[in-house]
Amino acid sequence: MKNYILIIMAIVLVSVLVVGCTEKAVTEDNMDRSTEAPMSEAPKEEMTPIPSESPMAEESEEPMAEESEEPMEEEMMVGTKTEAGYIDVTPEEAKKLIDSIPELVILDVSPLYESGHIPGAINHYVGDGSLDDAIPTLEKGVPYLVYCHSDSASISGSKKLVAAGFDPVYRLIGNYGAWVEAGYPVE
Repeated sequence: MKNYILIIMAIVLVSVLVVGCTEKAVTEDNMDRSTEAPMSEAPKEEMTPIPSESPMAEESEEPMAEESEEPMEEEMMVGTKTEAGYIDVTPEEAKKLIDSIPELVILDVSPLYESGHIPGAINHYVGDGSLDDAIPTLEKGVPYLVYCHSDSASISGSKKLVAAGFDPVYRLIGNYGAWVEAGYPVE
């Protein structure tokens, strides 16, 4: 019994040392958290600002900043940038993007588009090559929100867009199911 306790204590100690070393390495490597830290601990500088939707906000920038500078910054930041270059967003963050960026292209890369999709979404299925065929015809310079019914397909679709030079590319965490579960509208 004492041996088991000693083994467990040794495992815990090694785990604590590994985590401590990893955190120190992250700090020493210019805080490159996209490769070494868990995504849930992403700093604000890895979040992407949502552009302002109204010209009035640009004209009266100083008064808005004086009234509530901190809350405004938090509201304007969404997602966590991944190593692959796309930005993972929650359903709530995706809804903010949709509501605040009129030119946002919502891209469903699933074969189940007809069964239900996010309002305004276009469909280019990643699994049959439709997305590859469509990429040259898609407009660059506008943001894209990619989702599917599975992580593997939405990740693949997001990577394909990033590799083709699209920026920014957002990927809906939890995909269509998370959107529906959050109570957001579907078509």
